[in-house]
Amino acid sequence: MNTTLTAIIEIGSTGIRLHVAEVYSNGGWQVLDRAVRPVSLGRDVFTSGVLSRESILECLSVLQSYRELLSGWGITDDNIHVIATSALRAARNRDVFIDRILQETGFNLSIVEGIEENRLMYLAVRFALKQDLPLFWRANSMIIEIGGGSTEIMLLRRGQMVAAHSLKMGTIIIDQHSRQGFGAGILYERYLNENIRNTLGMLNMELDLAHVRTFVAAGGYARLAAEKAGIELNENCRVIERNEFIKFADKIRNYSIEDCIHNFGITYADAEGLVPGLLVLKLFLERTRAENVAVPQVTIRDGYLIDLASGVDSTFEDEFFLQIIASAVNLGRKFHFDEAHGRHVANLCVTIFDALVKEHGMNRRHRIMLETAAILHDVGTYIKASGHQKHGQYIVANSEIFGLHQDELGIVANVINCHRGDPPAQSDLDFMTLQREERVLVLKMASILRVADALDRGHTQQVKKITVERRLETVVLHVDRVYDLSLEVMGIEEKGGMFQDVFGYKVILN
Repeated sequence: MNTTLTAIIEIGSTGIRLHVAEVYSNGGWQVLDRAVRPVSLGRDVFTSGVLSRESILECLSVLQSYRELLSGWGITDDNIHVIATSALRAARNRDVFIDRILQETGFNLSIVEGIEENRLMYLAVRFALKQDLPLFWRANSMIIEIGGGSTEIMLLRRGQMVAAHSLKMGTIIIDQHSRQGFGAGILYERYLNENIRNTLGMLNMELDLAHVRTFVAAGGYARLAAEKAGIELNENCRVIERNEFIKFADKIRNYSIEDCIHNFGITYADAEGLVPGLLVLKLFLERTRAENVAVPQVTIRDGYLIDLASGVDSTFEDEFFLQIIASAVNLGRKFHFDEAHGRHVANLCVTIFDALVKEHGMNRRHRIMLETAAILHDVGTYIKASGHQKHGQYIVANSEIFGLHQDELGIVANVINCHRGDPPAQSDLDFMTLQREERVLVLKMASILRVADALDRGHTQQVKKITVERRLETVVLHVDRVYDLSLEVMGIEEKGGMFQDVFGYKVILN
């Protein structure tokens, strides 16, 4: 069994954390060393919008010390992964900072988007819970992580992803705003209640929180509560009874920062966020029916390691792609889309995609993006039927779909815009600002989507199944039985032109 020494460095709002791990070729991994240095980046960014000179120098100093540590381990640069979360996402001078890190330490820093942070945390939570919490897979669940700069929330219905959100509601921001007019205690909690009311309304539209039976709280604040008031579920997860968690949060809500440091032996940066972090978790918990709080002893760094170790596992990949589709479907339901039509067109797209792999050259990731675009291609009719491709593009580009990065969402949104009407022109800025490779992907996916959409022009799913035959100059679509195909033939004639322009084959419906 081959092994690879790997390092994950995470630059967060309150500190810079390091994992050194051994990743096995069979998909396993083991953490060999950990390090953490407090750095208050979030306090800078969420106050002024930029990283201060002092914080930048402090970060560079920490990263240089980590460079020396990793040299001792003999880890090559190819196996060092440096990521940053909400603080750097929000910093206006992040590009300059990223360049300074590269020049002075040799580290290539990647900014993790909010939805990607959700994905990595989901991987870590899934690993920690295993099958030891069966209710998580059978009932409605909520996964929540309170960080310094953001709150990550995932809603699952019987194990299937309903929605994933990255909210700009971290403990540093909450603490700053609340101190302006409230302070600690009852008024502090009232401030939180008022500021999460809109969030609760949005979440309840996607999944009634009153029906949530499993509450999973990730992050350092929850882990501290679990250590003090919980019991072990397994080596990677602890559980706290609902009333015990509420009691613990109520007990510390009037603690000062000095009290938190003295009682729990934590750093000043962690102590600043402890009270607001636990109170936010308590307020969300009280709106669910969960009897216990599951607290995974994992972090985003563990999620990154899991992704590295199991990324080639096809079974795992298929399960993860199902979560992407579930999230896309639930986005469509928010806008009352024609689900039967969207799913049917998606199935037809996948059939064409799989039959023409040599012709289009796209990969498995592109397949799931095409499937997502097909499911949501008519979502814009919620706004207006006329020009709904533009409205659909706007909805998807400004939404979050679990498991898709922002650049992937941009491609999906452009595919939706191209599924009807004229091909994209030079004046289409959303299309032209894509990289050349991305524009080619959009055209390939949109060509397939237009053909599949034409096969269900009447939204009746009359053409149940097709088989695809590639001939010298044509692609022939054979239907599974005899139908009146006049409407579909007309649709292919109208929408098959882009397919012929992109791939060089005329589409014929047999």
